Amino acid sequence: MTTQLTVPVLVPTVTTAQMQEVDRLMVAEYHVTLLQMMENAGRALATLAQQMLEEDIVDRPIVVLAGRGANGGGGLCAARHLLNWGAAVQVVCSYPAEAYTGAPAQQLAALQAVGAPLAWAEDGWELPPADLLIDAVIGYGLRGDPRGPARNLVQLANSSAAPILSLDTPSGVDTGSGQCYTPHIRAAATLTLALPKQGFRRADAVAAAGDLYLADIGVPPELYAQLGFVVPRLFARSPLVRLDVIKDEIWCELETNVW
Repeated sequence: MTTQLTVPVLVPTVTTAQMQEVDRLMVAEYHVTLLQMMENAGRALATLAQQMLEEDIVDRPIVVLAGRGANGGGGLCAARHLLNWGAAVQVVCSYPAEAYTGAPAQQLAALQAVGAPLAWAEDGWELPPADLLIDAVIGYGLRGDPRGPARNLVQLANSSAAPILSLDTPSGVDTGSGQCYTPHIRAAATLTLALPKQGFRRADAVAAAGDLYLADIGVPPELYAQLGFVVPRLFARSPLVRLDVIKDEIWCELETNVW
């Protein structure tokens, strides 16, 4: 006879450089493309958005703010899934369509193919009312204060009354140092990817992130071992797990069977 117990598990964190190496190895040695990882991230983001709206998303207004990098591509992917599930999604891109390249451009083209509501960030543009706002403007590649269209979208997001769900990190928060630049998103929840970033061990970053979650994007244990990480099987029961920051360490509660 088995009994299920919930036990706290310490979750390792990665620096920005280590996460860049994870992404590189996924493509170069493990033959998982950026588009595949983006699809995993986007679907997980859509699933968490659904949970935040208490599983009731049909006709619910959701605004997705998408940059032109990989983070934006994940947001565009989430928008497609949410549209497929019945949500009333408005996508706002930080740049015109021709500025998107690679995997993010493919995600944008998929939305264009189904006639998704798309808008382009411009001065004076106002956000429509929404039940949830998804922030996929800037990811772990942030260097200093947000500028240009990205800055405008961050300011727009913070002016909205809707709760904000950020992808990987609140835009304007440095995942390596945890520094909160000006302006930065103040999220209700953040879905970080693969492993939590080192910056989330800082109080300012934790406050900006809100409730912190982790999503599986398909990184194999062999890759982590190659980089010297010992990573528990965080996603054995769910591709989404809730994280808690306690005294500069990041933990999650995992179920285990006791015989």
